[in-house]
Amino acid sequence: MLVTLPTDEEILITHEFDAPPSLVYKAWTRPELVRRWWSPRGEMTVCEIDLRVGGAWRYVLALRDGTEIAFHGEFREIVPDQRLVHTEIYEGAPYQGEPPLNIVTFEDSDRGTRVEILVRCGSKEVRDMIATSGMEEGMQEQMVQLDELLGTLR
Repeated sequence: MLVTLPTDEEILITHEFDAPPSLVYKAWTRPELVRRWWSPRGEMTVCEIDLRVGGAWRYVLALRDGTEIAFHGEFREIVPDQRLVHTEIYEGAPYQGEPPLNIVTFEDSDRGTRVEILVRCGSKEVRDMIATSGMEEGMQEQMVQLDELLGTLR
């Protein structure tokens, strides 16, 4: 997984998976599969996905230390097997203005699928808050678990 900061208001995360885009997209959008890879540091107690434009999603994680954290957002664009655009709000953070927007693309690659997650933040301060929050470490763990899950689904 590679994390870069292309602009003062963006984070770009890329990862290659040894699976076709349709399978990666399926694992990304079905609650029963998301539960198996999205929570590397604890148990996912809530995984709700209303996969339609205007639909909401919400994940709640119970961490090993007993802490509970939650994220939610709204789908803005959906192109099956190719692209998801949605907001993402960490419920413990004090956002002002527009919430961060995630643009997730699933592209054919030599290995299988290249996933790019472009996180557009409202300011450099929000970008830096997200980038220094442990996001990279948590996402690295998620990508390992998703790689393992995809291996069982192929």
